[in-house]
Amino acid sequence: MLNQKLALYAVLLEIGAWNGGRLFEGNSDAVLAWYLLVHAGASALLALAAILLLPSDTARPRLPVLLLMAGCSYAVPVAGFIGVIGGTLYLRFFHSKAPVQAFDSVQLPVFDPHQRPNASFRQAGMRSFLGNSEAPMQARIGAMVALQYVSGRVSSPLLRDVLTDPSEDIRLLAYGMLDNQEKRINHSIDEELKVLSNETPEESSESRDAKRLAATHRLSDLYWELIYQELVQGDLRLYAISESSRYCQQVLDHDPDNAALNLRQGRLLHALGEHDAAEQAYLRARDLGLPATRILPYLAELRFELRDFAGAQRLMAELANWGSLPRLRPIIDYWNPK
Repeated sequence: MLNQKLALYAVLLEIGAWNGGRLFEGNSDAVLAWYLLVHAGASALLALAAILLLPSDTARPRLPVLLLMAGCSYAVPVAGFIGVIGGTLYLRFFHSKAPVQAFDSVQLPVFDPHQRPNASFRQAGMRSFLGNSEAPMQARIGAMVALQYVSGRVSSPLLRDVLTDPSEDIRLLAYGMLDNQEKRINHSIDEELKVLSNETPEESSESRDAKRLAATHRLSDLYWELIYQELVQGDLRLYAISESSRYCQQVLDHDPDNAALNLRQGRLLHALGEHDAAEQAYLRARDLGLPATRILPYLAELRFELRDFAGAQRLMAELANWGSLPRLRPIIDYWNPK
């Protein structure tokens, strides 16, 4: 209602502005002053009426729009006045809003059930990026350099994947980083061997035995790292397995109830082909409280290698009751068809 009154007052003032000649006959200066003053008021009222009529999405920012309409109607007599009225009516009644675009259908990304549920997404993304020969060389090299701050258990498989990369720079960098990891572990092995060989007469036998036991434990860990990170191959790998197993057994002789070491000893004996001893170590680890999900896959693998397929299927059926094994799910489903 207010906008209609303002528009009516604006039109009446504009008509009054053009009738100034009748009020001031023979005085042209007075007529001009009257017109400019009344026309300014009419333009201001018209702009106020128009800003109230405009849709909210076209009347912003309000002050600049208000000044623009007032200036147009004031600067262009009659035509500007009529133009502001016509434009306002058009935007008010005939201007349609922009059509709302329908959402496009986007396919879901492919989910790899073999990935780990935690950090494997980043690992898988890094693997695909490093293996992409079309990616910028500097970006790939930067990603490889960043792997030196990542655990060797994560970085070693990624670096090994690019050893056959077409780029010589990438291959040399991967070889160098893997070699540095191997040298670092071998240096730690040498340090622990020195601890075993050192005899300090002034030390008590208990203190000396404790240090030797700790060094033996670390030696088993270090040789296991060489195997786990695949930093050794062929005969060197067999040597690392036998050494890790030997030191692991020495620790177990002092601490037979260490469940994690029993599991490791089972895996080492398994790799050496000592199936009976490996099975005993696996069962011992399970009896000591390790979750079945950590033991049963190795027991099933052992049964399979012994061609005890019924035993392997029985163990896989037991694994089927666990829902937190995404990497093993395809194998479990194969052995337990529904």
